[in-house]
This record gives sequence, structure tokens and C-alpha cells, in this order.
Amino acid sequence: MATIMHVDMDAFFAAVEVLDHPEYAGKPLIIGGYKDSRRGVVSTCSYEARKYGIHSAMPISRAVALCPHGIFIPGRMRRYKEFSDKIHAIFPEFSPVVEPLSIDEAFLDMTGCEHFYPDLETMAVTLKRRIKEETGLTASVGVAPNKFLAKLASDRNKPDGLCIIRPEEVEAFLRDLPVGRLWGVGKKTEQELNKLGIYYVRDLLRRPLEELEARFGAAFGQHLYNLARGIDDRRVEPIHEAKSIGHEITFEEDIASLAVLKSQLGRLVEDVGWRLRRHNLYARTVTLKVRYHNFKTITRSCTHETAFSDDDTIFHTAFRLLQAEKLQPVRLLGVYVSSLTDSLQLSLFDDTSTAQRLSAVMDKINSRFRKGAITKGRTMVHDDSR
Repeated sequence: MATIMHVDMDAFFAAVEVLDHPEYAGKPLIIGGYKDSRRGVVSTCSYEARKYGIHSAMPISRAVALCPHGIFIPGRMRRYKEFSDKIHAIFPEFSPVVEPLSIDEAFLDMTGCEHFYPDLETMAVTLKRRIKEETGLTASVGVAPNKFLAKLASDRNKPDGLCIIRPEEVEAFLRDLPVGRLWGVGKKTEQELNKLGIYYVRDLLRRPLEELEARFGAAFGQHLYNLARGIDDRRVEPIHEAKSIGHEITFEEDIASLAVLKSQLGRLVEDVGWRLRRHNLYARTVTLKVRYHNFKTITRSCTHETAFSDDDTIFHTAFRLLQAEKLQPVRLLGVYVSSLTDSLQLSLFDDTSTAQRLSAVMDKINSRFRKGAITKGRTMVHDDSR
């Protein structure tokens, strides 16, 4: 039986800002733009701000309407990456098999390593304490027999949470869980399940596989059937063994605006590019993933002749693929890069090196100032999508 640990930093960007600015502590903090920003989008927010209904991908103007007395600031990606590097450097101390998911979370395969600790609680607490000592930040940790359950567990007692799901506890843990908490089930899917009288996992357990496949398609129907039973066979894949690197977001509400999708694409690309460069890897293929309001999911890919790791190449390729699609309300957007290599061979006619140098210059500029001195305008919502 596997032992998987999921580590998720608590309101990561906001926590870093509070660490640097103690006067923000206990106050609703919204990161993504100043209060008078007309095009900014919420990147993340503190737990105090979430009480007002503020969430990521929300226009700053809407967040101001919900919480006019909140503190609104732009993000400082360079600063967040400094903390992220420290956090990710800790994980190999606990397990040789680590799968980074994003700038602030990762899976650790602790199978076999758990025997170095008196119990699972001590193992998780030791990691949490190590992160706190190194960074001053808190993390929530979930331990379970697979990735799906471990990720659910880490979210159970946030912030600064710890939850362990043992094999014999899986059924009891899932039974009373709202179906909206299942991986891949967004608001729209939850509404469709509710229409069928399925509100909790216990309701889902009563439905045969054939019914779910007929209603949601073979792949997603099987997906729901398995998750309701706590089944997830995915392995923790170290980044150097991964065939692709990607990130995706499921929106709380379907998005039909190309301008908003463009801004979210820019944010996804920042994460993917960071992970690619952090591990000194290059890619040749960019893949766009889109799930529409009616659950139809499409992927579109483009392969370049030469390898790359800069954000510009990833973004422009993905956005061209998005523009080629007929616009429908989108519930999930994702970007992946593949055909990975650890070496770079530039064409004489390729401007990838220019993009790489530009990224380096921007990093240096941003590292000199406390607030983001320079950023890509594509992460903001513009009046048009040009």
C-alpha cells in the first residue's frame, strides 16, 4: 500500500506578503492589482478576503465592490519564487520521489520512507516544522494511500492543517463529502449531478457505472465512479521522469470572454515556464487543453523545430491555438509542454535566445524592487483580445 503526502502552502502569495509586511496580518489582502486597476485580475487573496466571496480569476473591480476596505497590491513573482525554491529544496530531504505541482505545492511518495518515523503524524509534522523553520510560512499536509485522497486531505483543515486518511478510513472520509469536492468536478458538473439527485459521494456510490458513462461520457463517467470509491492509480512522477509539465485551472463560473481567458492563459504559462526552467529543461511541444461548459474537452498541440523554455514562446503558441477555436463558455483551461530535453540547440534563425535574455532582464529588474516593477500585460484583462 502506497503512502502519499501532499503539501500545499497556505494562501502562499498572501502569506509571503504578510511576512514582508506584518501590518497586513489579519486583514483582507488581495493580490493582482491596485484598487483602481481597471484591468487587473485577482491572483490570490488571504483567508480574511475569502470570507467576502473573493477568489482567484475575479476582476479586481469586482473584488473592490465585495470588499472596498481590503488591501489591494500587485504581485511580486520574483519574491514568491525565492520562497518557492526554498520550499521545494526541502522535499528531497524527506523523499527521493517528488512531483512538483506548482509554485506552492507538491506530491511526495513516502512509501518506505514512513518507517523512519514513529507514525504518520510525526512524519507530516516534521515536514511542516521544517518548512516553518526555513521560511516562516505554514503549510497544510495530507497523507493518504493515493494522490487524489492526499490532496483532499491537505485541504481538510486549512490553514496550517494536517489530515491523515488511512486505508480503512477512506469510505468514511468520502461518504459525506459534497460531490463538488471531487477532483475535476466544477460548479457546472456539480449542478448536473445535483439534477440527478447526486449531492454527496454516498449518492454517487448508488449509481452504476453504465449510468454515469451514459450521462457524462465513458472517460469522465469512469473517473467519477473511481473517485467515489477512493480509487486513483496515478503514480507520483518526479519532474525528470515526467513526459510533460503543465498546469490547469477550473473556473468557478464558465468564462466566455477571450480577454479573460487570455489573462488566465498568461498566468498558467508563468507557472509552467517557471517549472520548466527550475529543472533546467526545455520543451518542443505546447498543448492547450480546454473543457467547455457542456463537458466537451479538447486538446490542441503545436510542435516547434527547436526547443524552448521561455514564457513568450509557450504563451504565444497556446494563445494561437486558443484563437483558432470557436469561442464557447469555458470551464477549464490548461497549458502543457512536452517533448522535454535537458539540452538546448538553437537555430541560426530562431529568436528563442532573445526571449530568454528578455526574461532574464525582467527577472533582474523585478528583483531590485519590492513591488513588481515590470510584468507582462497579458496577465491583465484588456478591453479587447488583440
